Amino acid sequence: MNSTLEIDWIPIKKYEDILFLFWKGVSKIEINRPWCHNAFRVETVNEMMDAVDICSNRIDIDILIITGAGDKSFCSGGDQTTRGLGGYLGKDGTTRLNILDFYKRIREIPKPVIAMVNGYAIGGGHVLHVVCDLTIASDNAIFSQVGPKVGSFDGGFGCSYLARHIGQKKTREMWFLCKKYTAKEALKMGLINKVVSQEKLEEETIKWCKTIQKKSPMSLRMIKRCLNAELDGQHGLMQLAGDATLMFYLMEESQEGKKAFLEKRDPNFKKFTRFL
Repeated sequence: MNSTLEIDWIPIKKYEDILFLFWKGVSKIEINRPWCHNAFRVETVNEMMDAVDICSNRIDIDILIITGAGDKSFCSGGDQTTRGLGGYLGKDGTTRLNILDFYKRIREIPKPVIAMVNGYAIGGGHVLHVVCDLTIASDNAIFSQVGPKVGSFDGGFGCSYLARHIGQKKTREMWFLCKKYTAKEALKMGLINKVVSQEKLEEETIKWCKTIQKKSPMSLRMIKRCLNAELDGQHGLMQLAGDATLMFYLMEESQEGKKAFLEKRDPNFKKFTRFL
């Protein structure tokens, strides 16, 4: 993609189906299957999950961008040529619906995830952008659900979370009619955050990344956890509680408890301010 910014993406790890790149605190997963509109197969999803795990564990990575190769498609969902009975067939002959695990990974990573939609976001590819924290789209982007046309559906994030974005009526319209929506229509209905020209898509996305990188990482982390907690049930509460525990461990009051245990004495919690 053309950009006035000099972005020198550096490969993090080599994969078969995706490109996994890094530049100045920003990582990028690019589905690299343009011949099938960047549809994913079992192996594609496994690679993306591995890449997200790396992003979670590297302290030099602040933000993750997800996109597709080329200028026609972001992602067209599951590769129907690999679909078997009960899921998608991996090279080992086992059927899986592992894309659901990838969606959860995006929700769980304690860093912002931006969908850079560079064309068609269809079916499972549409759900993929929905579960990302932010979506920036090129002006040629097309959004659509196609599950009922191919004997499939996503009753999880693809329905419930989508309805939180665009409302119940519009979500039912999207699923029942399987209509296509332009980037401008998607922006108007609150489905995406911004529309830019194809030539400026990566540049604008990086600008958003740079703005986010100036913000408090812990604040961003907690905001994401709090926003997810309501919809993600007990699992979402666990994620939020885990980060609350992390914050408490950083406080002197928590350190006093640990020190007292190691020093075999009673902790003195009275010396700490009780906030109202």
